[in-house]
Amino acid sequence: MLPRSTTELKDALFLANPHRRIDGWIRANPRRIDFITGLVYTLFCIPVAVGLIGAMSTSAVLSIFAIMLLQSAPLMVRRRFPWTVTLIVTLGHLLQLGFAGLMLPSQLSVPIMVYTMAVYGKRWQSFSTLALGLLGALLATASIFTPSQYDPGATPSFSGDMIISFVGLALVVTLSWTSGDLARTRRLAMKSLKDHAERLENERIMERALAASDERNHIAREMHDIVAHSLSVIITQANGARYAAVKDPQIAIETLKTVSDTGRASLKEMRRLLGVLRTDEQLQNRPLPSLADLDDLVEVARNTGLEARLKSAGTPRKELPAGAELTAYRCVQESLTNVLKHAGTNAQAEVVLTWTYRGLNLRITDNGRGAGAIKVEGAGQGLIGMRERVALYDGTCTSGPQPSGGFAVAVFIPYSED
Repeated sequence: MLPRSTTELKDALFLANPHRRIDGWIRANPRRIDFITGLVYTLFCIPVAVGLIGAMSTSAVLSIFAIMLLQSAPLMVRRRFPWTVTLIVTLGHLLQLGFAGLMLPSQLSVPIMVYTMAVYGKRWQSFSTLALGLLGALLATASIFTPSQYDPGATPSFSGDMIISFVGLALVVTLSWTSGDLARTRRLAMKSLKDHAERLENERIMERALAASDERNHIAREMHDIVAHSLSVIITQANGARYAAVKDPQIAIETLKTVSDTGRASLKEMRRLLGVLRTDEQLQNRPLPSLADLDDLVEVARNTGLEARLKSAGTPRKELPAGAELTAYRCVQESLTNVLKHAGTNAQAEVVLTWTYRGLNLRITDNGRGAGAIKVEGAGQGLIGMRERVALYDGTCTSGPQPSGGFAVAVFIPYSED
């Protein structure tokens, strides 16, 4: 029967894998584990001391109990103050040497602290603890085979057992340090992976922010191109219709039709552009303007009264990306808009497309007032936007007045060599 609620599901998972919950709690609360372990270890020293009361004097038992406390109680804070705990435990073992031949359960703190220092201590502290542990193994061996003051009838015993004892104790110390050093390496590797993952996450966040900023700039450029060109055409046509309405109403009607068509086309482009910000796939998938639409763009310019011509030369070696064609279209659109706004009356414009082996050359020229109108009337953002657009495709865009008068814009967009 399956659990009927989330709570029942969690209970079922806990009953199935209780060790995972326990392991997770231990890893999340290392200091509590140290405190509990050290406390239990310390309380274990009490019955050991009580058991020694019959064989030793009260003062000796109290001294041994104090030594066991020095060796075990500091383990409650072993990961918080590892080096200090190591020194205190070492002091306890040095004091124990006064009771020759006496072994205490609290001496298990030696491999515990060797392991702890190998994991959490500095490198010099780790190697120093290893050296202290090996020295302690030697001193402990000597103490074991030295007659105890409580057994004066015993005689010193120096044999192979002494060597075996030292090797065994040294091996315990060495294995504890090796295990700790491997755990230290794993801990540092996990920390490095965690830091690397955090850096990657931060980089992804920054990349998303930069991509969003770039998209906003792209949309702003598109909106500028659409609005500036369309409004320039509408204003020019509206002015013409106002003057023509007095003399020839038919011309005014045709001009107002051009205004209506231009506004409708601009509104359609703006809807397509703003559709990028929505989830409506139908809006997002509408086709973008390309080089094939330049004829219509020049025709719209002619309808405003601008004498514009479009010429094409050469054959493309390969197709340009859709984005590059959109960039070329916007450059022509911005250039013709500038002619309408700044070139003055009776201006003529010419758009020349030249395909070469390296890519597409665009040249838009006019015979208007040149750069003076641009400086006076404050235009220039469109030209900056054109350079930014073209630079995205490793192209170049130059502009400036012509020696013979008028203004010229030259754009080069290379082929994308994939």
